[in-house]
Amino acid sequence: MGIFGRIDTFITWFDGVVWGLPLIILILVTGIFLTVRLGLLQVRYLGKALKFMVKNEEDGHGEVTSFGALCTALSATIGTGNIVGVATAISAGGPGALFWMILTAFLGMATKYSEGLLAVKYRTIDEDGHVLGGPFYYIENGMGVKFRWLAKIFAFFGAGVGLFGIGTFTQVNGISSAVRNFF
Repeated sequence: MGIFGRIDTFITWFDGVVWGLPLIILILVTGIFLTVRLGLLQVRYLGKALKFMVKNEEDGHGEVTSFGALCTALSATIGTGNIVGVATAISAGGPGALFWMILTAFLGMATKYSEGLLAVKYRTIDEDGHVLGGPFYYIENGMGVKFRWLAKIFAFFGAGVGLFGIGTFTQVNGISSAVRNFF
């Protein structure tokens, strides 16, 4: 077996470790823990969340309205992969895939809420008055300066995924497929 065969074997093994049973267990356990710890937040505050979503905030303070913040959070969460991925999962997995998508979405709500809460709690304001926040800030500010290295690693891999992975390839593939099929 040559070098490319060994690289292929390693990538296949690593793919099984990352996207296999450990990830499923991690997602389910984290979602269940946060759902229980937050007291079924997804169910208890659904009405309030819907009310804030449509509330008119012309006289509110800040740079972004509640609806604008919701749209920004959803745009970062729901992308082309989720649209194409649902169709692919149902066609490949059948009705059972729909159950797992609903369960994962329900448990993921608690995770997404926790991410948003940490981003708001540990955000900073720069000299120009712009609000800065996100995972890099809540890792460093929430966990302490000793974890600045982890925030930098997260930022590096996040940029890599955004530029060379999930962020662009799905859209480029969708556009090129549409153009190829049209012409």
